[in-house]
Amino acid sequence: MLPVPRHLDSRFESAETDDDVLVEVLYQEFGASLLRHVRKATGNDLQWAEDVVQETIVRAWRNAGKLHREPGLLWAWLLTVARRIVIDGRRRRGARPQEVEPADADAVSVPDASEQALEAMIVADALRDLSEEHREVIEHTYLRDRTISEAAEILGIPPGTVKSRLYYGIRALRGILKERGVAS
Repeated sequence: MLPVPRHLDSRFESAETDDDVLVEVLYQEFGASLLRHVRKATGNDLQWAEDVVQETIVRAWRNAGKLHREPGLLWAWLLTVARRIVIDGRRRRGARPQEVEPADADAVSVPDASEQALEAMIVADALRDLSEEHREVIEHTYLRDRTISEAAEILGIPPGTVKSRLYYGIRALRGILKERGVAS
């Protein structure tokens, strides 16, 4: 509890008629002590503590007609209100993500699929240079995600032939891409 000197009683009594005088007296007499107390409650966040003290005094001003003018009771009321404001602030901060500065628009990376699209176009063009037999087995196995057996059944050829054509087709495709400077 904050010790309140006896000389304050007369100042609080004169503040009974004027609410603005009350606010001034509260700031002068309790502001520094309240700020020290609130800084501890806010984790030593000076800006937040100053906001809490200001809001506490504003609430005292709004409720000036209801306040007991005895310094000890005023101090207890101010501490209670300040504590509740801090609790409300903690709840708000917990319920909402902490705000951050927006990133510079030039620094934000945007996913770009242009390289993948270019590679797909080059591979599609290289596939056209393969023989029809090799292109068919590559399309059925790699592009349509079919098994060797499924591709063999659709194409009407034995599975061993699909494997052979796939092996030589992929080898030819790598050679074409290497010529074009795409594969190593």
